[in-house]
Amino acid sequence: MALQTHPLHSLFTSVLQPPLKRSRPNPLSKPNTLTVKCKSNISGRKLRAAVIGGGPAGSSTAEALASGGVETFLFERSPDAAKPCGGAIPLCMLDEFNIPMELIDRKVTHMKIISPSNLTVDFGKTLKPNEFISMLRREVLDSYLRSRAESSGTTLVTALVTSLEVPTSADAPYVVHYTTGGARRSLAVDVVVGADGANSRVAKAIHAGDYACAIAFQERIKLPDDKMEYYKNLAEMYVGNDVSPDFYAWVFPKCDHVAVGTGTVCSKQDIKLFQHGIRERVHPKIKGGKVIKVEAHPIPEHPRPVRVRGRVALVGDAAGYVTKCSGEGIYFAAKSGRLCGEAIVKASEGGERMIEEEDLKREYLKVWDANYITTFRFLDLLQRVFYGSNAGREALVELCGDEYVQRMTFESYLYKKLADGNRWEDAKMVTNTIGSLIRCNLVGRDMKELIIK
Repeated sequence: MALQTHPLHSLFTSVLQPPLKRSRPNPLSKPNTLTVKCKSNISGRKLRAAVIGGGPAGSSTAEALASGGVETFLFERSPDAAKPCGGAIPLCMLDEFNIPMELIDRKVTHMKIISPSNLTVDFGKTLKPNEFISMLRREVLDSYLRSRAESSGTTLVTALVTSLEVPTSADAPYVVHYTTGGARRSLAVDVVVGADGANSRVAKAIHAGDYACAIAFQERIKLPDDKMEYYKNLAEMYVGNDVSPDFYAWVFPKCDHVAVGTGTVCSKQDIKLFQHGIRERVHPKIKGGKVIKVEAHPIPEHPRPVRVRGRVALVGDAAGYVTKCSGEGIYFAAKSGRLCGEAIVKASEGGERMIEEEDLKREYLKVWDANYITTFRFLDLLQRVFYGSNAGREALVELCGDEYVQRMTFESYLYKKLADGNRWEDAKMVTNTIGSLIRCNLVGRDMKELIIK
């Protein structure tokens, strides 16, 4: 779903790890079928891994694996396809993941949040001159990350993975079954990383459990030049029962069009009705625009019950790494992929030895949870508090007008580290939050009584 900043988020954001140091292994060729006998010490070859899914999570995993000496195969069904997504990434991701500036469509420096009653707050007042939110197209970013993984030694396999055969003994390989060019093929590997989205086949194969999924619906609309100029460096977020009963709607600028979309968990069957709602809210601003693409996609709402089983790990959407309330997913997908790849490289000593489930849990899962699980839980709480009613949404927008809230939010979002706060201002922020909720709830009850009368 669209990636967005959120007030109070800064209190629960941790410091990131430094970027990878990359090396270039020898190029690999793709076999039709491989047979592998798994044992503690590998002789005569490297650890072999299959990464299923070529988005930011899968590509980042594959790059880390191949750069670290693991023989890596990256499976992607549709390299030219684009996932429905707001396409915003934090400033720190540009440096941490070496994202070229030419991939960025727009540098957003203004962000408006519009309440159900159309109270509008400029949420970008505290951005510094060199700060911005990068807006890009997923098809551009994903293609770049896959190409970089290939240049690091990954073998890219354009194919549909149909099933994963899980071994019944500890010394047997995992077998990936897939179709490409109308032919059925298989690949036996030591380790599997599932980066294949919310409907992950890898997750189903290891019985990783279910989770609630939202549905994101988005239209790409090409606007007349004067209206596109309005959105040159502006992103908008709309809240209200008319656009989503439990999330928000957005208008994000791209290179030559805007992405207009919404999402919901509890009323997925009504997603087109909510999309109509956001179009109505922004009608004067997009009048005369032409829809050039319509997209829809499931988005996970919380981490899966199981994210590691045997020698299989889940990352990105497959693992459920999309934050509630903000809907942030791109950064966490890439970060979890890189962390998982580095964990496998470390545990396998550069691809020289076999790994086990405990290795993945220790080097990947434990580290991830220590850094990010509190953030996910806190944003889950925020969504329940602020997105459960129009009164709560009015309180949210009111809070966003506070410059201290804005500064703390952007510092934590843009740099993914704990912002240095002020205890007195923090106390005021909590008091204002409680006050806004009480005040807006009272207003909400008064409005209901007036409607009934």
